[in-house]
Amino acid sequence: MREGPAPVDWQGAPIDCAACRFRSRLDQGHCGQGWACVHDRYAKRIERFFLLNPDLADDCLSMPYFETRMNAARVATLFRLPRLLTDPDAGVRAMAILRLPAAHAERRIKDPDRRVRIAVAHRMRPDALLPLMEDPDSYVRSIVARRADPGALPVMLGDADPEIRRIVARRIGEAWLDRLRSDPDPLVRREAAGRRPGLFVADTDIRVRHVVAEQGRLEDVTPLLDDPEDIIRETAAARLAQLKESADVDR
Repeated sequence: MREGPAPVDWQGAPIDCAACRFRSRLDQGHCGQGWACVHDRYAKRIERFFLLNPDLADDCLSMPYFETRMNAARVATLFRLPRLLTDPDAGVRAMAILRLPAAHAERRIKDPDRRVRIAVAHRMRPDALLPLMEDPDSYVRSIVARRADPGALPVMLGDADPEIRRIVARRIGEAWLDRLRSDPDPLVRREAAGRRPGLFVADTDIRVRHVVAEQGRLEDVTPLLDDPEDIIRETAAARLAQLKESADVDR
C-alpha cells in the first residue's frame, strides 16, 4: 500500500526499478515503489526497505543520499560503521556513534554539529563526560548532568542554564547543596531544599520555604510556624503534626 508523497529518488527523478541492482528483491516482494525502496526520497520507505532487507545494509553505506546511509547504518554490520564517523552528514555520524561501542564516541566529542555531540553524550562512559560539561549546547550539557558520576557534578554548579543546575541539585552529593543556597533561580533552590530542607528555612522565595515546610525535620519546620505567609504556616503546622504522630507510633 502506497503512503506519503509520490515516489521519486533523492534528486526528484522517477525511480526505475528495472535499473536497480536490487531488482531481485522486488520479485521476492521485499520492496516496491511507494512503500519500500532504497532509492526513494521519503525516509519511511527507505527505513522499511532495510527492515525487510537488513542483509543489504552493508552495501548501501556509501550511497549518495544521507537518509539512505543513515537508515543503512541502523542495521549494518558494526565493523562497517567506524568510517561513518567522518561522514559529511551529521545524522549519519550520530547513528554510527549510537551503535558503535562507547569508546568510538570520544572521536567526535568536538563535532561541530549538536546532533552528533548529543549522541556522544549518550554513549560515553559516565566517568568520561567531563570534557562535555562545558559544551556550548545546553541540551548536550543536560544529558551530561543526568549521566555523569555525581562526584564530577560540582563542576556544573555554576552552569548558565538553571534547568541544568536543577538536575545537578537532584544528583550532586548532599555536602555540596549548601553551594546552592545563593543560586539566583528559586526553582534550583527548591530542588536543593527537597534534599536538605534545613539549609533553606530562611529562603526569600515562598516556593522554596514551602518545600521546607512540607519535608523538613522538626527543627527545620518549627521556625516556619511564624512565617509571614499563611500557606507556609499551615503547611508547617501539618508537617509538625505528622512528625509528632510518627514519633508517637515509634515509641
